Amino acid sequence: MDRISPIGLILGLAAILGGQVLEGGNVSSLLQVTAFIIVIGGTLGAVMLQNSPAVFLAGVRLLPWVFRPPPTEFQGLLDRIVQWGNTARRGGLLALESAIVAQPDGYTRKGLQLLVDGAEPAVLRAALELDLQTYEDFHRQAARVWESAGGYAPTIGILGAVLGLIHVMENLSDPSKLGAGIAVAFVATIYGVASANLLFLPIANKLKSLVARQVRLREMVIDGLEAIASGENPRNIGMRLEGYIA
Repeated sequence: MDRISPIGLILGLAAILGGQVLEGGNVSSLLQVTAFIIVIGGTLGAVMLQNSPAVFLAGVRLLPWVFRPPPTEFQGLLDRIVQWGNTARRGGLLALESAIVAQPDGYTRKGLQLLVDGAEPAVLRAALELDLQTYEDFHRQAARVWESAGGYAPTIGILGAVLGLIHVMENLSDPSKLGAGIAVAFVATIYGVASANLLFLPIANKLKSLVARQVRLREMVIDGLEAIASGENPRNIGMRLEGYIA
């Protein structure tokens, strides 16, 4: 679990709510159902309009990555690739058949299967790079779902503020209704700006960095399996792949 994400979220919210209290305000004054519906509902509608159903749902499914990132064990992968190289050198490429079943990752299984089937190094690289390009493009689009939400939310918040002010202008003759309209106007702006900068944009940037790490991991698989297919010395393969490890 990525502990810094919930800590950052709690810290950001605590700073805003704590500042409200220190200024003598009441936290309950920031709770406006109408403003919430306008900002979140409007943002959700705009994001759904922008993206295809597949991309939108993929973006939603990526959200748990923020708190539970997918594993990126570069050192463990390096050790396995070197082990595969030693196995192939001793028993030939067919000796790697048992390693295919043991791999939980479908991408690595496909690469090993191509290797066992005797694919030429260039053919193996081309096939895996095509899959990698598709993976990267789709997951980056999914991460941009949250980025687009961060772009729309402040504008929808301003729209909510304008709607609140219209309500105020319509009820100038009834002072009892002015407070609710003014509250919606200001709180909608807060919801829009806060949701964009505390949630949507940080989530988008984190997801993009996690996707980049997954892509880097797959690039390591490509380089390692291509080197094994070319018959390189496993020790040299390991030394070259060490460049992937920070």
